[in-house]
Amino acid sequence: MKLRIETAEVFKPLLQPARYKGAWGGRGSGKSQFFADLGVEQAMMIPGFRLLCAREVQKSLKQSVKRLIEDKIAAHGLRGNFNVLDDRIVTPGDGVFTFIGMQDHTADTVKSYEGYHAALFEEAQTASKRSLEMLRPTIRAENSELWFPWNPRNKRDPIDMLLRGSNPPPRSVVVRANYTDNPWFPRVLEEEREYDRIHNPKRYAHIWLGDYEPEIEGAIFNRADFHDHRVEAAPKLDRIAVALDHATSAEDDSNEHGIIVGGVNLAQKHAYILDDLTIKGSPLVWAERVVHAFDRYDANAIIIERNQGGDMIRHTLNSVRRGLPIIEVTATKGKQVRAAPVASLYALGRVHHVGTFEKLEDQFCQMTAAGYEGEGSPDRVDAGVWLVSYLMPQIQPTSKTSGQTFKANTDFEV
Repeated sequence: MKLRIETAEVFKPLLQPARYKGAWGGRGSGKSQFFADLGVEQAMMIPGFRLLCAREVQKSLKQSVKRLIEDKIAAHGLRGNFNVLDDRIVTPGDGVFTFIGMQDHTADTVKSYEGYHAALFEEAQTASKRSLEMLRPTIRAENSELWFPWNPRNKRDPIDMLLRGSNPPPRSVVVRANYTDNPWFPRVLEEEREYDRIHNPKRYAHIWLGDYEPEIEGAIFNRADFHDHRVEAAPKLDRIAVALDHATSAEDDSNEHGIIVGGVNLAQKHAYILDDLTIKGSPLVWAERVVHAFDRYDANAIIIERNQGGDMIRHTLNSVRRGLPIIEVTATKGKQVRAAPVASLYALGRVHHVGTFEKLEDQFCQMTAAGYEGEGSPDRVDAGVWLVSYLMPQIQPTSKTSGQTFKANTDFEV
């Protein structure tokens, strides 16, 4: 069967053989579409073609590129050539498309993919240095390739340092692609782009043109602190907690319920952010997620804010499971005042992110001395600040200066 896939001019250099193929730029450029098409095309040309589709974090297949590839297979009339299964796609000649989260693997477990012909690292701006260092030597078949589409955030991100730095690896082809390069740019995205151009000018160039995330004047947190002190794994933790910042509404367009998990090593006096499980949904949805996180991470406490519906939150959590060790915190000062001592700990290298938490880090970087500069409410930041403040009690001055007081549940000792 002769397959014809139209390719935008900007991506044509990536059709030639190369070890590293990268495409960076803003929203609507068609980067993901191109690499999905390329994977399907290679599978039709090379019997037994194996493609590893990776992300930094993949909590479910819904987060993967699998659905996009399925759509491409259907659009090209190739359903009869591929066997789409729940967890993978079998390609002609008994090849396979496999979908993984790199944070779920170690250098030993990732070795099982050594014979793959190519790897696609979706949203490569989130790729950790650890993940790139594991992936690059793993994909080692003759003429194998590594594909990286990404929307740049910061020049210090590992993928930017690798492919846009002063010493890119040999046989690298990297292109910049924006919405202006996409001949099939849809009308609905044009409406979104124009809205952002008018109403969100500070971030427009980042979102739509692929510029780095703008540094917000007066920001309390420095993005470099997240990069410089990021770790692959946490040491033994003496105390682990789940912090919840409850949104005031469960409507679909409301703010999210911030749920952040972290722990502390008391000998080091360092805290570690383990997970961002922030979610929208009904009280039962967020309560079940909090309890699940409590169990999964073998936590010691759940932190909630008393003056943000504390009684209701406690009642909802108890409806899922009674007897949970709940710590109530009370805010008496503004968010930025509470966040300032936590930002100082980040700057000192005493708080580490175990992996990359893009949305949490973006919210942190939009917290300024004058307040939160982002859209909506900084639910992730609030939960993160309460969490670190609980784990690192030495930064909790009196309520006069910190704007926060802690009250222990009767069945849990702080």
